[in-house]
Amino acid sequence: MSLRIVVCVKYVPDATGDRRFADDATTDREGVDGLLSELDEYGVEQALRIAEANEGAEVTVLTVGPDDAKDALRKALSMGADKAVHVNDDDIHGTDALGTSAILAAALEKTGYDLVVCGMASTDGTMGVLPALLAERLGVPQATLLSEVAVAGGRVSGRRDGDAATEQVEAALPAVVSVTDQSGEARYPSFKGIMAAKKKPVQSLDLDDLGIDADTVGLAGAWTKVEDVTARPARTKGVIVTDEGEGGKQLAAYLAEQKFI
Repeated sequence: MSLRIVVCVKYVPDATGDRRFADDATTDREGVDGLLSELDEYGVEQALRIAEANEGAEVTVLTVGPDDAKDALRKALSMGADKAVHVNDDDIHGTDALGTSAILAAALEKTGYDLVVCGMASTDGTMGVLPALLAERLGVPQATLLSEVAVAGGRVSGRRDGDAATEQVEAALPAVVSVTDQSGEARYPSFKGIMAAKKKPVQSLDLDDLGIDADTVGLAGAWTKVEDVTARPARTKGVIVTDEGEGGKQLAAYLAEQKFI
């Protein structure tokens, strides 16, 4: 049986754009362009490398998000993934990490998987809890924050680099792993890959397809909620210290005044 790899990716607001919140304290997706989370590109890259090392392996990319989230799937498909699954439903708006993990787990159960690959965190929320939540819901082992990952003999193995030690970890498939931005540079889509991505299948699913009660997700079903949002004050002009022989003293005095030293 071929190896079924599913990469969970997220469509996030472009960090270079003017990001803001909507009136309900959720991310305003209408006011800024989105893209595939850069940290998820490492997950796609590792999945492709594993597939290249395992003949017959298949890579599916999976996301939960609005209509525009298809752009993130197309990017992953242009990198080389074989097919995509898009979970989209109006009742998903405002879903927190716990709800998202429930939706992804249901989608994974429906599509089938041997190995689930995630990035270390999304570039917007940066919580990094989703891989663990997914493993718990699916009842499979997790191996997170890997800087190297490989699959052989029905097992996934990898290296986790910590501040004081490097660990070699291993788990039986099926399993969930997450990879860091040290795992290897993500490839750029080629022109051939971009054209091929337009013809690759993208399956659409909604909450009914997954057997999920709409009341358990979205803002109404969220376990966590943003109570209030305050815009960051605009940047003000900084202090310029001109060195006319006393610059060092002036700089030290300023730092002491600000309690930096």
